[in-house]
Amino acid sequence: MLFNSLTFLIFFPCVFILYYALPFRFRKYMLLIASYYFYMCWKPEFIVLILFSTLVDYCCGLGMVRWPRWKKWLLAVSLTMNLGLLFFFKYLNFFGESLTALCRAVSIPFSAPALNIILPVGISFYTFQTLSYTLDIYKGKLKPERDFVTFALFVSFFPQLVAGPIEKASNLLPQLKQEHKFSYKNVTWGAKLMAWGFFKKMVVADQLAVLIVDPVYQNLEQYQGGTLVIATCAFAFQIYCDFGGYSDIARGCAKMMGIDLMVNFKSPYFFSHSISNYWQRNHISLSQWFTEYVYIPLGGSRKGRAKQYLFTTITFFLSGLWHGAEWSFVIWGLLQAVYLNLERAFHRSKEPPKSPPLHLLAVLTTFALSCFSLIFFRATNIGDALYVVRHALWGIGDPALYCKALLANLTGLEAMNLGMRHAAFLAGALGLLFLFDLADEKTDAIAMVSRWPLAVRWGCYLGLVMIVLIFGVYGPGYDVRAFAYFQF
Repeated sequence: MLFNSLTFLIFFPCVFILYYALPFRFRKYMLLIASYYFYMCWKPEFIVLILFSTLVDYCCGLGMVRWPRWKKWLLAVSLTMNLGLLFFFKYLNFFGESLTALCRAVSIPFSAPALNIILPVGISFYTFQTLSYTLDIYKGKLKPERDFVTFALFVSFFPQLVAGPIEKASNLLPQLKQEHKFSYKNVTWGAKLMAWGFFKKMVVADQLAVLIVDPVYQNLEQYQGGTLVIATCAFAFQIYCDFGGYSDIARGCAKMMGIDLMVNFKSPYFFSHSISNYWQRNHISLSQWFTEYVYIPLGGSRKGRAKQYLFTTITFFLSGLWHGAEWSFVIWGLLQAVYLNLERAFHRSKEPPKSPPLHLLAVLTTFALSCFSLIFFRATNIGDALYVVRHALWGIGDPALYCKALLANLTGLEAMNLGMRHAAFLAGALGLLFLFDLADEKTDAIAMVSRWPLAVRWGCYLGLVMIVLIFGVYGPGYDVRAFAYFQF
């Protein structure tokens, strides 16, 4: 079920009403049934995978406390079962194809069978979430949850089930066991956050995809020079608003029921002054997961600078592989590792430059490096990515020629509905996004708007809803698009 679908607009109000209408002791059952229904709207049969992971980790968690001598074996069972499922559904064909290509390169007659496997939506997210539970119990940071229904709800809580944020059990489990009274403040705050999430997804992300990113990246041979640069920068904001919009809607849904999910994005493009600062702001839950369960166990920064570079490279190699079963994603991850290692080697200060011009230059440089890596994230394959790399700066040595080529390509884009009206609309939407992120950087943007005069703030709320309805749901040629991170 998509957040940006009519089905969800019927589903969530029903869940919300039942949540506060039912006695507290029945709420967890209702939420669990609703969460399973939410997931089964995509592929009913794959609910078996969630049930399997839930049962395995529930038993392993209890077993680690009951039989401490078998902790390592029980952790091994949890890791093997969960990562085994993830490997089968997401990586089996990928490694088979890679092995086949390697054998052919060295003239070995081997061909791995290609299986027709459908990737279960959200499997990477809920696998990592439930793994964090058993890992924390193994480390002694967490006591196992004895109530199976509560634990099952932790694994499958519908707002963040299929695209995060990846919540730790220490944060989400206690909230699922608390009775949350109806709160006007929570409901209105959550509704406002959901509205902003819909704006980011349906107005900014989807329109950038339809008007700029997809037309260019699906027809790369027709474009070169500045148009490729513009499409890549547009994709950076598309993926941020798409995933950030999902996270905002998820947090808003949960907040309306009194549950706080972690912030997953903190203006990664407008204010990141370094790559390390970028990863403190972008997909925060995944960054923290890899830091806590991969980077630090490997040794982190405790074993010398050379090993720190190696551990960073391994961590981002796995992060790239987590995002997709393609070597282009691995290259994206390795580029991030190179950026971070070079930053640590030549620029040890974590503080932003105090000079405003230098600070702006640092932000623009970080954005440019991120966009370069995103070429491999967006391109269909490595060949397409290399085409973009080779042709993005074509003609830049001759500014007149470069501008002429850019104008010619934009004229081609105009034929695909990117006229001045659409360009002005996208510029206005990105401007509004910047103002909101700027306010959120200094304070809570929603809380700031709530302090404005009644007429002004309600005008803003209604204006935001109208923008979503006019340019999103009922916009010209709008089609309900799945969230980009569903494929991961």
